[in-house]
Amino acid sequence: MEKQLLNVENLVVQYVVNKEIVQAINGISFAINSKRTLGLVGETGAGKTTTALGIMGLIPNPPGRIVSGSIYYNGEDLLKKSFKQMQKIRGSEIAMIFQDPMTSLNPVLTVGSQIMEVIRLHNKTSKLQATVHAKEMLELVGIPSDRFDEYPHQFSGGMRQRVIIAIALACSPKLLIADEPTTALDVTIQAQVLGLMKNLKVKLDTSMLLITHDLGVVAEACDDVATMYAGEILETGSLEEVFDHTAHPYTKGLFDALPDIYKETERLKTIMGAMPDPMDLPNGCKFHPRCPHCFEKCRINIPPLIEYRPGHFVRCFEYESNNRKADI
Repeated sequence: MEKQLLNVENLVVQYVVNKEIVQAINGISFAINSKRTLGLVGETGAGKTTTALGIMGLIPNPPGRIVSGSIYYNGEDLLKKSFKQMQKIRGSEIAMIFQDPMTSLNPVLTVGSQIMEVIRLHNKTSKLQATVHAKEMLELVGIPSDRFDEYPHQFSGGMRQRVIIAIALACSPKLLIADEPTTALDVTIQAQVLGLMKNLKVKLDTSMLLITHDLGVVAEACDDVATMYAGEILETGSLEEVFDHTAHPYTKGLFDALPDIYKETERLKTIMGAMPDPMDLPNGCKFHPRCPHCFEKCRINIPPLIEYRPGHFVRCFEYESNNRKADI
């Protein structure tokens, strides 16, 4: 049986903006097992990045705060850790790759010195040892070590993203959080970066939370999938289960919006409407204003997470007859 590395339980995160409450995360729960990759999928504004920042202990306070819930890493609740304890965990145990590599790298420091900084912060090594290790990390991500003393502006977008990956993996973390790591890259470079991340994940025995809005990226890189909408997880299961037995109307809408090379159509299908305002979320099911299968109960009550198939959970009243509510 696989070891559970990360377990997020009933996490609620809010922001206070101009005395109004932004309901960013509304009681989400999910788990990541050792050596597996979970793809967190959803539209912009669903709360994916806030979830990642919550795990890292980087929710800006003010205006944000974790209202309730727990985040267990290796059986220990990260929300009960002190600031200093979290500093030790970030980078060494849990590392994060942010969306834009240009804003993640310091433009006035060489890439080599930025990799070294992480190594020396978490490991008791000399400057020489850190230099050797940093050059090894550059080689590991496919960058010649003789570019150690170059600056971020001297690298292409794809190369900068490789540097960010080298920094994130420099201390061999057990959990890697990648927040849309290929968004700013063209398709061919995307494929290279995803391939690199998959290979390094296997080589370093790392688990991964991959945040994306691209189902193609999920299919390429993930073992498990969770669909997120308005701060809630609507469907979760293994990659094969969710892709082959898609259950929730929102997940179906995401798949229907993808072009199909085997079908000739004039227009792609879209999900009607837009993501709700997190300051004014609808009652009942958060997706009901956009759902083609909505009925009266959906407008009033919040559907529970129900086990649709073994290990495959969906938050929808359509599957209530299953009578197998999830424990998470």
